This record gives sequence, C-alpha cells and structure tokens, in this order.
Amino acid sequence: MRRQTEVTRRELLSGAAAGSVALAASGSVRSTAAVAQTSGGTPLSPNILFILADDLGYADLSCYGRRDLSTPNIDRIAADGMRFMQAYANSAVCTASRVALITGRYQYRLAVGLEEPLTRRNVGLPPQHSTLPSILKKAGYQSTLIGKWHLGRLPDFGPLQSGYDHFYGFRGGSLDYFTHKSGPPASDTGDLWDDDTKVRQPGYLTDLLGSRAVDVVNTYAGSGRPFLVSLHFNAPHWPWEAPGDEAESQRLTNLFHFDGGTQRTYQRMIQQMDLQIGRVLQALDAKGVSQNTIVIFTSDNGGERYADTWPFTGRKTELLEGGLRIPAVIRWPGHISQGSSSEQVMIGMDWLPTLLAAAGTAPDPTYPSDGIDLMPWLTRGATPVARRLYWRYKYADQQAVRDGDWKYLKILDNTFLFDVVQDPMERANLKERHRDVYDRLVAQWNEWSATMLPLDPQSYTNGFTGTELADHFGVKASS
Repeated sequence: MRRQTEVTRRELLSGAAAGSVALAASGSVRSTAAVAQTSGGTPLSPNILFILADDLGYADLSCYGRRDLSTPNIDRIAADGMRFMQAYANSAVCTASRVALITGRYQYRLAVGLEEPLTRRNVGLPPQHSTLPSILKKAGYQSTLIGKWHLGRLPDFGPLQSGYDHFYGFRGGSLDYFTHKSGPPASDTGDLWDDDTKVRQPGYLTDLLGSRAVDVVNTYAGSGRPFLVSLHFNAPHWPWEAPGDEAESQRLTNLFHFDGGTQRTYQRMIQQMDLQIGRVLQALDAKGVSQNTIVIFTSDNGGERYADTWPFTGRKTELLEGGLRIPAVIRWPGHISQGSSSEQVMIGMDWLPTLLAAAGTAPDPTYPSDGIDLMPWLTRGATPVARRLYWRYKYADQQAVRDGDWKYLKILDNTFLFDVVQDPMERANLKERHRDVYDRLVAQWNEWSATMLPLDPQSYTNGFTGTELADHFGVKASS
C-alpha cells in the first residue's frame, strides 16, 4: 500500500463517526452486517469469541509463516476468514495493550495504561469507564472473561466490576502453569479465581482455560441470548513450561527466569494453546452456533525471547516493529470471505468499535473510541487507506508514529525515519533524505502526546538489558 491522501482518510473516519453517532442516538438500530441469522423475522446479533495470546510473535503461527510447528486450529480461523497482514498492538507490553483492547481508546488516557506493566501499585481500570463487555451488556449480551485480567486487583478493580458477568482466571501478569502461583511453589501467591472467589484446581493452566471456555460456550449457546467469551490465554508467556514440565515448575524460584526454556518448549506451549482453541471451535460446531459467531485470534503485543518475529527486529518492550506487530485473524461465516487477507493497517483498539458495529450498537459517547470500525474491509472489500497511529514507551524514552508507510522512531537519543513497508527490518534511516517527513512526524507526535496523560514518574516500566539477553549487549538498566 502506497501513501494515500489525507482527504481520503478524513472522509472515511468522519463517515464512520457519523454512523456511530446515529447508532448511539437511535439505540435500536441494527446494522445489516449484524444480521447473521433470523428467527421469526427478528435479527440475531452475532456471538463473539475473542481469543488472545500473550507475547506471541508475528510469525509464530503456521498461517503467518512459521515452519517448525503447526497451528491447525488457529489456521482454520484464518482459512475460514481473514488475516490482517499489518496488525499492531497498542503497546509493547501487556497491561497497556489490554487497556486499549477493552476500552477502544489509547491507553495513555488512563492512569492504569501508563503502567508497563502493572505490578504492585493500586491502580486499575475504573469501573465507571465503559468497556466492550459493559456496552455489549446493554445490548443484551452475556459475557465471561476466561484467563488473564491484569487491569487491577480487588476490591477496587476486576472483570466483574468492568462489565463481565463471570470470570475464571488470574488477576496478575503471570502465573505458573502448574502451581497457579505468581511466586515459588512454596509461596502463598495463588492467583486462580472463579468470579471473585480464589480457588485451587489441579491441571495445566492452558488446559483449564480451554475446558472452562468449552463449558461456557455449551451453557451460553442454549440460552437464546448473544454472548461474548473473552478467552485470554497466558501462553506462550513465561515461565517456560510445556505440558509435562512439572519438575521445571518445582525448580523455579522466580517466574521471570533467564535460565530456562528452549525453542522446543516454546513450540509445545503454542501447540497446546492451539489444541485448546480447537476444542472451543468444536464446541461452537457441536452447538450449531458457528455460523453466527465472530471468532478472533490475536496477541496482546509482540513476541518475547523465543518468539519468531520475522521479518521484523525488536521484541516485547520495544517500539521496533517486532515489539508491536502481531498476528490477527477473524472469521464470520457469510460476512467475511474465506481465505482472504488485508493490508489495511489496524490496531488493537479497533476491535471495540468493530465488534460493537457488528452487534448493532456503538461506543459510549462519554468515552469515544480512538479506533475505527473495520467492517468496510472485513465485509465489503474496501481499499486500504493510510492510518496515523502513535505510541510511547517509558523505558528508554521510546516514541513512534506510523503514518502511511512512514514510521518515526525514537529510542533514547537515537531517532529514525523508516519506510516500514519497503524496509520492515527498520535498517535504512531516511531522516536526512526526507527531513520534511521526519520533522512533520516529530511535530505530530508531540502534538498528540500533549493530549494524553503525562508520563508518571511513579509508574512501572521494564525493558531487557545486556545482562538478560545477549543480543542486547550494551543496553543498561534505566536509572
């Protein structure tokens, strides 16, 4: 995709905004795209299964080019629908990106979105802020979050406080796959919950999450009401434990470990997640609701140390393409062409307005979305248009803008201008050859950043150093 005029982009976005306002005003309007089935002439809103991996690299799926492992069930979603080839995460770390996913807004508008990631501070997603599940609830949906939350702890914050009807999973950033603790085996750090009750249950965590998702689908499918199931796996996030690795689980004294894991372990973690996704897809089929269910699979941010991020450089915690680019596949039978792909640039916060449009509703005007409705590309074959997207990351003072094919990037005192379509590895620094473009993007970033919350000196941030990853030699811990 080459650069297109700003007028085209403005017309597209103003049209989308006008449609959203009209939907919000009417309250009862149902878009034609939302009609997947009819019963007695009454449109039925589509069910939604939103599957999220944790730290999965852009090329970690066989449908995105991974050659040394197979992900047949995720590939099936892509084969039945669409792959986005230029999909971005809102952040290079989990808490911030999840704020954008659930609110449809730049995470920098909320204090919890400044955490990279959330650790011990008592901040979280404000219960009064509208979310994907809370808006869908008003439209008649029932919902469950299964898996990772990481947007604040009880009693002030939680999935049930932010719109979900039920929750089964963990509230922190990571969990041992066997002990279900955030600390060593002997510690009192269990973090597995059923709604707001802490529970103990044996089993490999990926399997437990898959089994609960199957149970929820089986329950919801017969209820006569549309549903949202958010299945947020922690795989393939550390600790590096595949099925059968109980001995490794007992060995660890810190889940954030640098003396464990292998490519084979990482592959098995992904394949087990794919297996559980297959079970959930089979449940949709068995209950006869597949045709009226939107299924999405994506990742919260770019890959970490064992991930395949080809053809990009960079990792989680970095605003290089490898830290931000993610796989994103979606199917909606009868609406999205099978085996299709799109070069439209998209970002995590686009899912909220897109899914609300499919459900025949719209974002809360009190908290307008910064994303766009992707339905024109999903269902009508719209031509890709240029986007302007912004990022910042506290560690190493990182800044980035993607505008058309151009990308401005700052890490510490080093600044760059790349054409990331022609140069996805971000090697040729064009800032002197195209100084006008560089200056424009820097000015636009500064103007945009001034509209967000300022950086919080108390917020947590994290990045990899040379003592942790050998390919980061020379990188020292921030003071």
